[in-house]
Amino acid sequence: MGKKSNNSNVLNFDKSLSKDTKFFSDKEKLEADNIIKMMLKTLKIKDEYTYGHSIRVAYFSVVTGNEMRLSADEMYNLELAALFHDLGKIGVPNQVLNKPSRLEEDEFLVMKKHPEMSSTILEDIPLFKDIALYAKHHHERYDGRGYPSKLKGEDIPLASRIILIADTFDAMTSTRPYRKGLPYQVAYDELKEFSGSQFDPNVVEHFIKAMKREELTNAETFNLSLISGDFLKDAA
Repeated sequence: MGKKSNNSNVLNFDKSLSKDTKFFSDKEKLEADNIIKMMLKTLKIKDEYTYGHSIRVAYFSVVTGNEMRLSADEMYNLELAALFHDLGKIGVPNQVLNKPSRLEEDEFLVMKKHPEMSSTILEDIPLFKDIALYAKHHHERYDGRGYPSKLKGEDIPLASRIILIADTFDAMTSTRPYRKGLPYQVAYDELKEFSGSQFDPNVVEHFIKAMKREELTNAETFNLSLISGDFLKDAA
């Protein structure tokens, strides 16, 4: 696999959504579904790229979580936390969010607030308390030099460690107006290089193994995941 396709096919990511939510009542499931659809609409209206990026990060995170044999409830929370990890970017000015050049220091400080803004939005929803925590910490580094809380190692929630890798991988491999995306193998090598400093080495190993297997065994969905499409058709 080289670089992402730019065609306009729609990814029906619903096919790979974690379905086992038996720990919720029917009423809670309906409430959660409605909230998810509303937040997806909001994210898509704010910024098409962030919307597509969030879908891909959720997909990559789910693939990794399956490889790590997470439980059904862990998978559900991981998937939604990955999907909404950048929800706080709805509060970032467009001129900062979509700036084609390097951010100035004051602009970067604004951008760095988005994990906490994501958490602030999500934590007010009782069903999403854990999801809020995972979104808040998706920019923590394994060596403790990340933000917002400078958590280190396994003090960082596992879901956050997975999302960081999926997030970084997608950022590296996505083609933007101002640069071409990296080939997948180059991105894998980058993850390995920063394994143990920025990234959890164990998660990096599982991520690469899972992604390579997914490309071989589920090529249609894997290839569609490279395209910014709708998470749920009726959420668009």
